Amino acid sequence: MSSGHDHRPRLRKPPWLKRRIPAGATYQKVQGILQGSRLHTVCREALCPNLGECFSRGTATFLILGDRCTRDCRFCAVAHDPIGPPDPEEPRRVAEAVEKMGLRFVVVTSVTRDDLSDGGAGHFAQTVSEIRRRGPKVRVEVLVPDFGGSDNALRTVVQARPDVFNHNLETVPRLYPKVRPGANYKRSLYLLKRARELTPDIPTKSGLMLGLGEFSEELVQVFEDLVKVDCRILTLGQYLQPSAHHLPVVRYVPPQEFQRWRQVALEMGLREVVSGPLVRSSYGAGELYEALRM
Repeated sequence: MSSGHDHRPRLRKPPWLKRRIPAGATYQKVQGILQGSRLHTVCREALCPNLGECFSRGTATFLILGDRCTRDCRFCAVAHDPIGPPDPEEPRRVAEAVEKMGLRFVVVTSVTRDDLSDGGAGHFAQTVSEIRRRGPKVRVEVLVPDFGGSDNALRTVVQARPDVFNHNLETVPRLYPKVRPGANYKRSLYLLKRARELTPDIPTKSGLMLGLGEFSEELVQVFEDLVKVDCRILTLGQYLQPSAHHLPVVRYVPPQEFQRWRQVALEMGLREVVSGPLVRSSYGAGELYEALRM
């Protein structure tokens, strides 16, 4: 894989991707709580375009295990090369922030920590337990890395009984060497399958980015693979290039095409699909969970 720059000219962002960040009182309150708790959110670290909307609605996706990753995926804005062990106080601080923000549905994700013996699975489990201890009615979705394919790490997480188990495939198998060099499509798919086998009552979820150069038939194949492993929820969003050092956008997918892909995925057997240019993995997570339970 070449680590050099792709010299294609950068595409101009279409109008449907431009949005203003609202910064009202709720937004300021959430910002204050997060800064005061010394917590990271994927909203900020990964430059999420929905940051303003979610902060203003009083929701956030917590990023645990630090803000630096052991992998260096070519699509992701999170810094790499972690420093030191996880903070043992972090699970408690996340739970306190959830309580202060009055959240009813929380998404907990992390950087990938291949340097830890359990990949950070114990830290995930502890965070879920702490949130539940402080707010027994709070629903928790975990968005996990692949844990290097470790069955023990996966068991540790699902035994903490999250309400939703999420692991993103991100792209089609052919693009993995370019987009996710440290990951493996079959391993990620197996993780989703195994989570269902271990805890059949916990719904699984995955997400894909469009606009990286995937072909239609490859997307259909991924949908088929997800249905085979009984994945229930899917998010589809537009890949946005975080900086000049990241992979360029091959194509901006128009909103109507996202709607068409949503229809295709539902017809193929996925239960809940949210699809749109600005959709991200945890976007509308609480609403999706409720829709699935109906």
